[in-house]
Amino acid sequence: MKIASLQISRSVVLAAALSLNLASCVSTEREVSTSTVDPRATYTPPVAGDRTRVNSKTVLNTVSATHAFSNPDTQDNFVLQLRGPRVLTAQAHLIVTSSTGDTLRHEVMPARALLSDATQASSVREQEIAILQGMNTFFAPAHFTQPAIPAGAEQPAEVDAKSWSTLRADPSTVGFDYTGAGGSERRMAYDRKQRKTVVITQ
Repeated sequence: MKIASLQISRSVVLAAALSLNLASCVSTEREVSTSTVDPRATYTPPVAGDRTRVNSKTVLNTVSATHAFSNPDTQDNFVLQLRGPRVLTAQAHLIVTSSTGDTLRHEVMPARALLSDATQASSVREQEIAILQGMNTFFAPAHFTQPAIPAGAEQPAEVDAKSWSTLRADPSTVGFDYTGAGGSERRMAYDRKQRKTVVITQ
């Protein structure tokens, strides 16, 4: 009698466990199917006091500016966003969007690209400060030039002849100078005929 009762109890426990497991699976599927979070959306940092851990998507700092670029009659948006768990190991996202919201350029570079050769040998704290200061001056007015291609400039190997001809023929084109990955000096300009951003390594 005791054995039969024990077997019944075990059966009840097993059935309850299976039911709970099944309910958990159903709940998980329901949560996934009704999620409204866009995985491509820009990460929003947690509010002060939140214990959320930082990761590669954490936004540490953002600077922005508006300037004529793809169209001389409108202002495009330039954003430099530092994402990562620490300033030194973070990635700097350079994003240029038109006044209508179209992405004209999205380039990712290591945060260390914002350091000068002299700062590379400094302490960690000094390097972090230099990176943040470099972000503050990244979109300085002096970094924008017009025309984008000066007269007499030679065509670089990485720029196709069609874009080079278009940029040289239009004195209203705007160039933006910045330091890219590897410390290379670059200039970006917008080819209006082909509707694309052209990057020139100087």
